[in-house]
Amino acid sequence: MKTILGISAFYHDSAATILVDGKIIAAAQEERFTRKKHDASYPFNAIEFVLNFAKIKLSQVDQVIFFEKPFLKFERLLETYVAFAPRGFKSFCMAMPIWLKDKLFQKKMLFNELKKHDDNFNDDKKIYFSDHHLSHAASAFFPSPFEEAVVLTADGVGEWATTTIAIGKGNNLEIKKEIHFPHSLGLLYSAFTYYTGFKVNSGEYKLMGLAPYGDPIYEDKIKSNLIDIKEDGSFHLDQSYFNYATGLTMTNKKFDNLFGQKVRDAKHEKLTQYHMDIAASIQKVTEDIMIKIAKSLKEEFNISNLCLAGGVALNCVANGRILKEKIFDNIWVQPAAGDAGGSLGAALALWHIEQNNPRSIDLKDSMQGSYLGPEYSQKEIEEQLDKAGAKYEIIKDEELLDKTATDLSKEEAVGWFQGRMEFGPRALGGRSILGDPRSEKMQKNLNLKVKYRESFRPFAPSILKEDLSEWFDINVDSPYMLMVSNINNDKIIEMTEDQKNLFGIDKLNIKRSEIPAVTHVDYSARIQTVHKETNEKYFRLIKKFKEKTNCPILVNTSFNVRGEPIVNTPLDAFYCFMGTDLDKLIIGNCYLDKKDQNPSLKKDYTKEFELD
Repeated sequence: MKTILGISAFYHDSAATILVDGKIIAAAQEERFTRKKHDASYPFNAIEFVLNFAKIKLSQVDQVIFFEKPFLKFERLLETYVAFAPRGFKSFCMAMPIWLKDKLFQKKMLFNELKKHDDNFNDDKKIYFSDHHLSHAASAFFPSPFEEAVVLTADGVGEWATTTIAIGKGNNLEIKKEIHFPHSLGLLYSAFTYYTGFKVNSGEYKLMGLAPYGDPIYEDKIKSNLIDIKEDGSFHLDQSYFNYATGLTMTNKKFDNLFGQKVRDAKHEKLTQYHMDIAASIQKVTEDIMIKIAKSLKEEFNISNLCLAGGVALNCVANGRILKEKIFDNIWVQPAAGDAGGSLGAALALWHIEQNNPRSIDLKDSMQGSYLGPEYSQKEIEEQLDKAGAKYEIIKDEELLDKTATDLSKEEAVGWFQGRMEFGPRALGGRSILGDPRSEKMQKNLNLKVKYRESFRPFAPSILKEDLSEWFDINVDSPYMLMVSNINNDKIIEMTEDQKNLFGIDKLNIKRSEIPAVTHVDYSARIQTVHKETNEKYFRLIKKFKEKTNCPILVNTSFNVRGEPIVNTPLDAFYCFMGTDLDKLIIGNCYLDKKDQNPSLKKDYTKEFELD
């Protein structure tokens, strides 16, 4: 038995993964244990979890691999500061002591941290380092169902690379082309996240969700001034508008002057139509670049499969466009496409590329639905709920599903906690908040009363795979909520001329389809197809809901409030339930009704987490 522990850490979304004989056994992000969103610290808890799950001590692990090379990253920082000198001296002075003290000597630091798990771990020759973009590419190709594929990775920046093209075949994967820092599609998108007043590295989803409320009227301004896009999709950013290479902000005054407004102060300034148009413009530019790259890759390599990874691959609207344009026959996106997935990719790269182990392709899903985190037995669930002072009934599966489906059909908001926790940023029916998609109030209520977040943010439909093409203009699996598609015309309710003229967010309250809670303002939805093989209980719940309502869809959003990581333990779930307007909570076979709970256990959740 050969075991590899993969680690990603120290930028954002630290995580750990364990492979046994090349099979993915467990993976989790550190944030779920520490309750600090995007936690970047050494993933002590995540490592403890994956080791325990695999029933192995660290000293028995064959190799430990870190997802990137610190020396190359240090070289980039030094060269960047030299190239831009004397600009950026302040951030140089801030960055260097940290690098000289900790990051440059990462092997020693990792070794010292690893010893805390197991005193008998005493061989630093077991520690390896992967390349950041190779880790991403490996996380996308090796679990994919393809023998051969083009792999496109796009993110902020790794060591030097910001966009890479690799070719995967069998157990081999080779990077063929790279675009280097400071030219980065991820950082360009993040610059606009920052400019519209959202938090970089977590607010990008908001920018994407805001885009359909606007018109891309600044598209030409972006393409004429900020970015020079070549025919093959490669690009060059004009650094005179940005500050991220050396400064402490993403954009500068020249950027503000170009668009005619300052950076939005989220605390004091409301979102306006201007911000929606800005969001629409950068979203359109991003999609255009991804389409151009995809077309040129298909032409150059003539391979019919595409894999995507890196933070930009979480832009499910762009993914949906690549799919719709039928550039490739098949597309597969790594569900943990951001840095957390680097822990998985680094381990897989070591196993297949370095050690030349054969790869067996699982046409179903070698990511196992991405349900790779902790799970709790019925006994453990009851112990945690008793400790919290919760009141609950224990109900057998069939009746539990029937009761939950009835609650949902009455427009109640339900916390759903079953099986293993998801790996990656999306809740996929393991740690989810569920609702009735036919309800006109559901999107607004879930956003404002349960999630404490902006009302414009869209929710995803979970749909039985067999009913997919009856409701949406898509016929391929989308188990990870990484594809956006339009709702079918026969389910749409057309807006009147008066409604079309409403100000951006006022359009939110207009019923646009038979399933308004999951229909975005542009008639699109971020789809999750649900499969019996990967999540039988969730599949059966949706089936039961369909029997009662003739609708094979549920609203699915992550089980957390704004600024909080997705819940991990039954205790996390109970606290979130008591701190929000959720009506019911189903954990394992425990059924909790809000009305039965002791009101003194209610938490003020609005101030519990720092807003993202």
